[in-house]
This record gives sequence, structure tokens and C-alpha cells, in this order.
Amino acid sequence: MSSAVSALGGARYEGYVRVEEQGLRGMITLRGDLNSAKMKKAVLDVTGVKLPKQREILHEGDKAVAWMSPDELLVMVPYDAVSETLASLEKALKGNHFLAVIVSDARAVFCLSGDDVREIVAKLCPVDMAPTTFAPGQIRRTRMAQIAAAFWMTSEKQIEIVCFRSVAQYAFDLLKDAAEPRGEVGAFL
Repeated sequence: MSSAVSALGGARYEGYVRVEEQGLRGMITLRGDLNSAKMKKAVLDVTGVKLPKQREILHEGDKAVAWMSPDELLVMVPYDAVSETLASLEKALKGNHFLAVIVSDARAVFCLSGDDVREIVAKLCPVDMAPTTFAPGQIRRTRMAQIAAAFWMTSEKQIEIVCFRSVAQYAFDLLKDAAEPRGEVGAFL
């Protein structure tokens, strides 16, 4: 059996912010009734995180849960723990209407870090990136140029972006181009 590899092998670019592919991350799309007590308990048990509110992402160590839609979560765990996490969710939710699917190998994750990360995303996405509007702990699903993407701030100087693996090179090239030093930056400082 072959070993899993990330989409771009840890590609990295240093511009006025750092752009780097994050490598493998375990991800499960979990759909169902987010208001049910069973769903809340199952997610808490496997991640240590309660269910996030609308447009929120919650972290506990190397695990996270992101709100993706009124009936959908993205559960993130270490890559080597994803199968065990899925089995635990399926066992906990047995008898309920739900869908849980491993999507780890269908996704690519990028990290932007530096003082001007907001500006990079603002160049590519139709999202208000002002600090009074978008803050750490929030997530947005949107378009990044011509592709679907989701992003969240892990801190004021760091943003993570997830997109389909099939467009990882395009996403990296977009981010790299947006991070290319060309003059004045600092619109959100």
C-alpha cells in the first residue's frame, strides 16, 4: 500500500506574508441535526470541543470543529486518527439520521502567516476582512478567485485556508501572487 502525501509536498513561499501548504490533516464532513443532544455529545466526545455556532470554529489542541452550514460540520483531527474518529462518531450516532464521510484526501490546507494576512484574503475573496467584522474563531465559506474555499483565523497574524485538493496548485499560485511584494500594504493595520 502506498503512503499518503499532501497535495503539494509542503510548498512554501515567502512574500510579505508566508504562504505554506500544511500537509495532511484528518477531516470528516459530518451532517445531521446539529441541535440533537446525541450529535452534541458525539462531537464533544471525539474532539473535546462543543458544537460551534454559526460561522464559528472551535479548537482543542490538534482537533477542531467548524460550522459549515445549518446541518454540516467539518471535524478536523490528526490525519492518523481520522478512521478511529469516524468509527467513534458512527457508533455514537447509530440509529440517528446522519452522514459522516472522511474527506481528508480530497482537501488541501494552506496557512498564511504575517502582519498582513487579512490583506491577502481581501484581495481574493468577497469577504469583509476588517478586524471589527472578522476575527479569530470565525470561519467563512466563499469563493477564492474561481474556486470554493473556506478560511479561518487562528490568530491575528495567521489564517488557514482549505480547498479541494484538485485545485491546490491553483490556490497556492493565487496566494503566492497575492503575497508578492508590490508596494504599499497594511490596509487593515
